[in-house]
Amino acid sequence: MVMTRSHLSDATLQKLPAGTKIPAYDRGKVAPGIVHLGVGAFHRAHQAAYVDECLAAGETEWGIIGVSLRSPDTRDALSPQDGLYTLAIRSSGEEELRVIGSIQSMLVAPEDPGAVLAALTDPRARIVTLTITEKAYLRAAGGGLDTAHPDIIHDLANPHIPKTAHGFLAEALARRLAARTPPFTVLCCDNLPANGATLHRLLTEFAALRDASLATADGTAIADHIANQVAFPSSMVDRIVPATTDVDRARVAGELGVDDAWPVMTEPFRQWVVEDNFPAGRPAWEKFGVTMVGDVGPFEDMKLRLLNGAHSGIAYLGLLSGHDTVDRAFADPAIRQFVDGLWAEAIPTLPEDAGLDTSTYTAELAERFSNTALAHRTAQIANDGSQKLPQRIIASAIECLEAGTEFVYLTLVVAAWIAACAARGNTLPENHFTDPLDAALTALLEQQLPANETVTAVFDLAGFAKDHAERQTLIELTAVHLVHLRRDGPTLAFAALGI
Repeated sequence: MVMTRSHLSDATLQKLPAGTKIPAYDRGKVAPGIVHLGVGAFHRAHQAAYVDECLAAGETEWGIIGVSLRSPDTRDALSPQDGLYTLAIRSSGEEELRVIGSIQSMLVAPEDPGAVLAALTDPRARIVTLTITEKAYLRAAGGGLDTAHPDIIHDLANPHIPKTAHGFLAEALARRLAARTPPFTVLCCDNLPANGATLHRLLTEFAALRDASLATADGTAIADHIANQVAFPSSMVDRIVPATTDVDRARVAGELGVDDAWPVMTEPFRQWVVEDNFPAGRPAWEKFGVTMVGDVGPFEDMKLRLLNGAHSGIAYLGLLSGHDTVDRAFADPAIRQFVDGLWAEAIPTLPEDAGLDTSTYTAELAERFSNTALAHRTAQIANDGSQKLPQRIIASAIECLEAGTEFVYLTLVVAAWIAACAARGNTLPENHFTDPLDAALTALLEQQLPANETVTAVFDLAGFAKDHAERQTLIELTAVHLVHLRRDGPTLAFAALGI
């Protein structure tokens, strides 16, 4: 007879093994103060964990209503568990299990957009946070809103039944304005440059198009309201969150004695730097390690260029070198030396007067990249390169050009991305990682054009360094690396750098 194991839920919390951290508050007394768009693993390892600590400290007005804009998978996993899940904090030597209770309920936007709008217009909801990934902001190559995107076209034609984050935010803010409910604060937690300001600009642009076909109830343009009355603080987030595997699920279930459909794996390190601009109030995040500042920019640039930039380099060069995980790639002496060179080029592009301790930060990164317990897959990091490389790599390269400093490591990352895309279906599995430009990229790379022509076409397609005076220099430097990668993979590319 097969014994059925019970699953994680409010009813089984008190039965968990001693030493397991569980919510230290009455979940029934928590009010929904935050609506989060894009409830993926990162949000559950980062913002939701911070909020969980605030709730335990008695700030019970900040429960989270989670919203998936696309898939019901997270809702289907968490709803039977009363929104509970296990956060497994792993280092090379140990693992700490902590049950997070800050997510009160989950909504799936395509199934019930009305329920999402009801959550967004609830006067108790004073903050809306987002982790929807870079590509979901639907930016065109020039940085503005992609007005030709089918979902944007849908939302402008059907503003009361939105599909996109832009559509939901604009409609909810319009309804709150009509009801004389103060606007919520919009807190972007994605890896966009100046993410709060970027989302503010994109949403204002969307709302202006919306105003052209639909006025708010009192005749006030919602674009003006968003532009002048809604706060969009910027933030910088940092925590490595690899994809959960079936092995992870089995291990966590064995430790807890109950099944958890979707535990989240993460590292001990975490960082959140937030611009302190919350007119409607906020949790006391600073009590739990969040850095509240007037300007997030320098911290954001340090993270994007040193952590995320190195991650992209490790991912593409690791894939081309046959390494499946970050720790294995970083243990490769050539890739380790490459990362040091990349940091040496990127660090001078950061502001000297912002109090950044880049030496300590890169030492911490080296330790994090070496964490064998995470098994962070290089293919996972490799996704969406066309959206990530502009702020992670291209921005640093442009600043080097403008400062007149030499660089070679930065452009190797771009060349490695192109080479890794070309390798799919050959030396790499066909769908090993994906990119929003995959259809056009595949068609281009199949032509096997000379390196300079290939790089020029890729830059045109992705909008890299568009209209910049030194764009051709970036193309030429990248093409040299691509020639080496095509001839003998990373071995020749590294040798050309003296590695």
